[in-house]
Amino acid sequence: MTDVISDAAARARLDQLWARGRAFLGTRTAIMGGAMSWVSERHLVSAISNAGGFGVVACGSMTPDQLAAEIAGTKGLTDKPFGVNLINMHPDLDHLIDVCREQAVGHVVIAGGFPSGATIRKIKDGGAKVMAFAPTLVSGRRMVKIGADALVIEGTEAGGHIGPVSTTVLAQEILPDLREVPVFVAGGIGRGEAIVAYLELGAAGVQIGTRFVCATESIAHPNFKQTFIRASARDAQASVQLDPRFPVIPVRALANAGARRFIELQREVIAKVDRGEMSRDAGLLEIEHFWAGALRRAVIDGDVETGSLMAGQSVGLVTREQPVAEIIADLVAQAESALVQRQGGAVLPFGEPAVLGAA
Repeated sequence: MTDVISDAAARARLDQLWARGRAFLGTRTAIMGGAMSWVSERHLVSAISNAGGFGVVACGSMTPDQLAAEIAGTKGLTDKPFGVNLINMHPDLDHLIDVCREQAVGHVVIAGGFPSGATIRKIKDGGAKVMAFAPTLVSGRRMVKIGADALVIEGTEAGGHIGPVSTTVLAQEILPDLREVPVFVAGGIGRGEAIVAYLELGAAGVQIGTRFVCATESIAHPNFKQTFIRASARDAQASVQLDPRFPVIPVRALANAGARRFIELQREVIAKVDRGEMSRDAGLLEIEHFWAGALRRAVIDGDVETGSLMAGQSVGLVTREQPVAEIIADLVAQAESALVQRQGGAVLPFGEPAVLGAA
């Protein structure tokens, strides 16, 4: 009898902890899917939303027509809420926002630098809620001041483009002091116990990317999925910059021949510039262009040797291919189990420990 009561109470407690996030997203759980270029398309996004999470379409470098087709395709696979991730630096950003308005997208996640107040107003005038990334408490407050409806804080453990600060430090810096809007935590999250920890610190929910790459519904190439299944956390490494004169945008990805070649290329370019055989601008351009198309080669074509294998450090927790619904169910079960265990086997809905053995 105690186990039944404890499980029900843990479920109620979890619902309470992420109630704000669920209400904001309109979902059964406050688990967002990270927007991963070439991976977060209609099939994975709709599967996450259908399973009670919140899928997010990764617009990336799509044209407005491509985005419109992807949103329509996602709507054809789910009637549940989902969002669209737009890159702030996209040259056609205004038209992409128009597409979101025309397609009645409910949530827009803006990434890739600080959006302007005008950009946020345009999105909100189109009827969507705006989510923005905040790498610091100051920037988070700035985003709220210019109209962001919710924030995502993403630590360096995440895959893809990363900042320098860990998820746990960002959470401690931002969550206790920024309560005006829901805040979702991302970076290195792969189990339900971690979800509970951030919710108890004040997060409204979480964003998870790497854990969903090997979902059955993910269109990622089998080669790409196998690299994730075989990888450990230590294999997900941040890109290396050899010379401050030639800045490298930090990206976390699995080490492969392409990553090793990138380091060699930097050495070659630096040597040519130092010998006067190449201008610094030409060298910068060569380094910047090295990874062009590399993510698509890996995800879609299966080139896991020279392609970019963007992955977060939680990749070590990806051990097999699973349906999205099973992944989310596992995360929720782990979260509920953590709540039961930390209360000695019993927990009341509002976190008040029960007296074991009481009538």
